[in-house]
Amino acid sequence: MNTFGQLLRVTTFGESHGPAIGCVVDGCPPGIALAPDDFAHDLERRASGRSRHTSARREDDVVEILSGVYEGLTSGTPIALLIRNSDARSRDYERIATQFRPGHADYTYWQKYGIRDPRGGGRSSARETTMRVAAGVIAKKWLAERHGVGVRGHLAQMGDLVPQAHDWNAVEGNAFFWPDAAQVPELEAYMDALRKSGDSVGARVAVVADGVPPGWGEPVYGKLDAGIAAAMMSINAVKGVEIGAGFACVAQKGSEHRDAMTPDGFLSNHAGGVLGGISSGQQLVCSVAFKPTSSLRLPVPGVDVEGGVVDIVTTGRHDPCVGIRATPICEAMLALELMDQALRHRAQCGDVGAVAPRIPGSPDGNGHG
Repeated sequence: MNTFGQLLRVTTFGESHGPAIGCVVDGCPPGIALAPDDFAHDLERRASGRSRHTSARREDDVVEILSGVYEGLTSGTPIALLIRNSDARSRDYERIATQFRPGHADYTYWQKYGIRDPRGGGRSSARETTMRVAAGVIAKKWLAERHGVGVRGHLAQMGDLVPQAHDWNAVEGNAFFWPDAAQVPELEAYMDALRKSGDSVGARVAVVADGVPPGWGEPVYGKLDAGIAAAMMSINAVKGVEIGAGFACVAQKGSEHRDAMTPDGFLSNHAGGVLGGISSGQQLVCSVAFKPTSSLRLPVPGVDVEGGVVDIVTTGRHDPCVGIRATPICEAMLALELMDQALRHRAQCGDVGAVAPRIPGSPDGNGHG
C-alpha cells in the first residue's frame, strides 16, 4: 500500500532516482494557512548532505503545491505536493542491478513484482520519507492550531551511546538531534571512526506529543497505540516500536508499572499516554528502533538474479547511521496518526461533552515516562 490513514489519507509516490517525488493529502480540513515556505524547516532537518555524518546526496527539497490551497488557505480538497529530484547518481547502482544486496528489499521486491528499480533502492529508498515529513508539516500545524498539541523528538541512543543528560533546548543545536550538548564531540568522534571503518550502526529515536486530550483512539482494532506502532513500522529500517515503558515493562512489577491516579494527576506514565487504546491526556511517549544500514562498502558474499554466488560491495552515498535523520520522520508519522485519530474521534464522538473528572497528565513532562 502507498496510502496511510483513514479520514486523513496520505498517498506518496515516486522513486529515489525518478524525476520527482510527491504526495497527495486528502481529508485535510479547510482553512489552514499553508505556503511552500512552511515546509522548509522540517525538510531541512530531514535532509542528507548537511553534515559529514549523513549521506552526501544533497537535494534542494523545494515543495511545489499543485492543488488544495487557495489564496494561502487549504480548501478542503486534496493537497498535492511535489519535490523534484536533482542530485541522483544512478550510475552508482549499475552493478547491483542484477544482485541482491543483503539486508535490503532487493530480493523481496523481485519476488513480489518480478521487476525492481535498483537506482538508489527505488521505491524502498528512504528518499520517500521526504514526502511523509512534508505531509507531517500540515498535521503539525493543524494539531497545534486546533488542539494545542505539540510533537517533538530526539535521538535517544546511537550504538551503545546514550544521553547522559536531557535538555530539549539542545536537540536542535546539533546534527544528531541529541539532548546532551556536552556529548556531541563524543558522537562526532564515534561517527568519524565508524565511517572510516566502512561499517554502520543502529539507533533509537524518542518522539513525544504534549497536549493530547483524553479520548483519542478506539478500542480493540483501532487503538491509538496500534496505529502509532503501524505508522512507525512503515518507516524504512525500523525494527521495533515501544509505547511508554515498552519492553522494560517485562521486568517491572504490576505495583510499579500501573500509573496511579490522584486528583492532581497521574504519578507516572509507564503506559506512555495510552490506556485501552485511547489517549489518557498524559504525554504520549514512543520509542523507535532503527537497524544499522546494510549499504556498506565492506564486501559480503551474496547471490545474483541467476542464483550465482557473487561478492557484493554497495557503492553510492549512504548514511552510516540512518537514525540520525530519522527524528523529523518519526515526528511526522506521529503527527499524521494523531490528526487522523482526532478527525475520527470528532466524527463519532464530537457531540460528547466534557466528562468529569478529567485527571491532569503526568507532571514530569520529560518524555521518558
